[in-house]
Amino acid sequence: MSIFSGIWIPLITPFADGEVDHTALRALVRRYAEAGVAGLVALGTTGEPAALDAAEQDAVLATILDEAHEAHDAHDGRALPVVAGLSGNHTASMRERIEQLNALPVAGVLMAAPYYIRPSQAGIVAHFTALADASEKPVVLYDIPYRTGVRLELDTLLTLAAHPRIQAIKDCAGSLDTTLALIRDGRLQVLAGEDMNLFNTLCLGGSGAIAASAHLRTERFVALYRALAAGRLDEGRRIFHALAPLIEALFAEPNPAPVKALLAAQGAIRDELRAPMTRASSALLERLIALDTGKDAAVQATEPVI
Repeated sequence: MSIFSGIWIPLITPFADGEVDHTALRALVRRYAEAGVAGLVALGTTGEPAALDAAEQDAVLATILDEAHEAHDAHDGRALPVVAGLSGNHTASMRERIEQLNALPVAGVLMAAPYYIRPSQAGIVAHFTALADASEKPVVLYDIPYRTGVRLELDTLLTLAAHPRIQAIKDCAGSLDTTLALIRDGRLQVLAGEDMNLFNTLCLGGSGAIAASAHLRTERFVALYRALAAGRLDEGRRIFHALAPLIEALFAEPNPAPVKALLAAQGAIRDELRAPMTRASSALLERLIALDTGKDAAVQATEPVI
């Protein structure tokens, strides 16, 4: 069975006085391992990799991998799987980075389409095929057209699914038709990438989610996945209805500012981002704190009984 199932967290990169806070980063890895997540994504969009230089990216990944290995006791005696994010629009440079990642104990590589240049679908197939050929690790495609400027069309995805190392997709395209077609095809593990689509993706037969909002109330996200995987639809629906207002609020301003603000309010990190990202507004932080301090019961009480 593919490892690309369950709840994965695209880990933030905490900062302190402008520098990467590796102590806080280690604590976050341990926190999420103990909460039962299936794995972590390092240097995904939520981790602000565009604001990190190459040495910082290497150091962040090294810290996460090291602590994920140390956290094995909280993860059924196994190292917590870590997927490394990779982005860019120069195929040769990305191949060089993949060759570096081949030497590391990463569980896979998450890669988006080349951004900004908007290549043809044939160009996208050639790009991903070259990178997957170079990779010794499983590849997770990242379909997020509102960031890259180009979407991965269904025919393109089905073509790429034939590659033995392309095993999963982080699905952020917002197309129910594509999501369902990929699930029915069965060759790619479909991970919800838009957090509000987590429930319906799992109900359709998706394998899990890479969910930034799962930084908070992580145990409830894990419980949601487990309930739906076991066929307990009513329980899963109640959990999702309770989480939905928080999920919505966590994306009311650019990610990861709201996630960082609420984690900082809990004392887990400092509320710092690097330019051009800015901190969440005080009004949103107040809303997030209110949602995070015991509104589950109120939401469940108003949920209709079906």
